[in-house]
Amino acid sequence: MTANEDQEMELEALRSIYEGDDCFKELSPVSFQFRVGDLDDSKSFLLEVSWPENYPESAPCISLDTFFNNRLSAQTKQYILSKMSEQVEANLGTAMMYTLFEWAKESKETLMENHQPVTSAVTLISSSDVMNNSTSVSKKKEKKEQLTKAQKRKLIGRTDNKGELPRGWNWVDVIKHVSHLFIFKKNKHTVASKSAVEVRIISSLVFPPQFSV
Repeated sequence: MTANEDQEMELEALRSIYEGDDCFKELSPVSFQFRVGDLDDSKSFLLEVSWPENYPESAPCISLDTFFNNRLSAQTKQYILSKMSEQVEANLGTAMMYTLFEWAKESKETLMENHQPVTSAVTLISSSDVMNNSTSVSKKKEKKEQLTKAQKRKLIGRTDNKGELPRGWNWVDVIKHVSHLFIFKKNKHTVASKSAVEVRIISSLVFPPQFSV
């Protein structure tokens, strides 16, 4: 009988024995998972087994690297695998999957006697930390919106004791703008007209309407 024929016969036997058993799962015709212990059992673990081409003359590959076993320490995994290897050696050359699975079930307490669950460290962020972070972010935004020292000095020089800009503070710019709107001839009448316009504009900016010149 060839190795492939042995594998086919053992596969049929496994399907028949573990039909409806949620501890057994066929991943492919040559790879399987078997859970030792109940789902809510802290000492349960999951065996993953695959057959090489020459199985059962060659030893099956046994792994504990599935996510289900993330609670197991490296020492516990190594101990289970070493004990499973001993059983493989004792049954080499024969259909051994059922024997291995049932032995693991019966030996679970011994295999897990030194088991200490591995827990992941989780950093918790308190609400006060979140508030402090948001406050510091808002302060940074406020800093970006502040005026430079030069801008502050320039603005303070223009404001009164109430912090308000005085009436007519930009009259020089207005006069320059108005002057460009008119073309004045160099004679006394024209110069006088220009002066009158300037006086009226300055008066309207500096003095309220009731005190206009």
